[in-house]
Amino acid sequence: MDNFPRHIALIPDGNRRWAREKGLPTFEGHRRGFERVRELTQKVGDLGIETFTVWAFSTENWSREKKEVDYLMGIYEKWIEENLSKALKDQIRIIHIGRKDRIRESLRKKLGEAEEKTKAFSRQYFVAALDYGGRDEIVRAIEKGRQKEQELNEETLEKFLDTKVLPYPNPDLIIRTSGEQRTSGFMMWQSAYSEYLFVEKYLPDFTAHDLEKCVREYSDRQRRFGK
Repeated sequence: MDNFPRHIALIPDGNRRWAREKGLPTFEGHRRGFERVRELTQKVGDLGIETFTVWAFSTENWSREKKEVDYLMGIYEKWIEENLSKALKDQIRIIHIGRKDRIRESLRKKLGEAEEKTKAFSRQYFVAALDYGGRDEIVRAIEKGRQKEQELNEETLEKFLDTKVLPYPNPDLIIRTSGEQRTSGFMMWQSAYSEYLFVEKYLPDFTAHDLEKCVREYSDRQRRFGK
């Protein structure tokens, strides 16, 4: 493929609807979705894609029931515990984007530990967008710039975004599962020229083969960047 993405971002949607349609508890939908993301992350590595960003939890998701939020936070802690050793072995840098002040302390510590232990790696990046919202990120970036008394323009603002540590912060391809055709404000700044694919499958049904098909479809597109 001549046109190959360096950065893929995933908006993983449909866990709850998948569970309801199968008569299963909501938590089972999240568990299956979590397992699917594990498979997709491996596939991204196998394909040689440099950066994989997953929107794990949005700033709006706090409005869900507390027991569901607590369950999700537990899943993310489990993911770090189970995958940090693999990230160290495969030299994958783990980066958290989003707010750090509202997630529970135990998860915040695990994220910090994962970021610290993998910060020297530059071959591949896994980006966890957790308590993340595109508008919130831009507002926080502007506030950081003001605190530094920095004159803000397109170039300087990017230095205060959560993705500033990435060598290629702008996703080439953003995939949303579940058939919903909206961006929900995800990576608003970075996605100005991203290609989108809205897939008619819930996350638990979206396989590594489906991901590869998306990459092939992306490779057939012509990107002009306004030129």
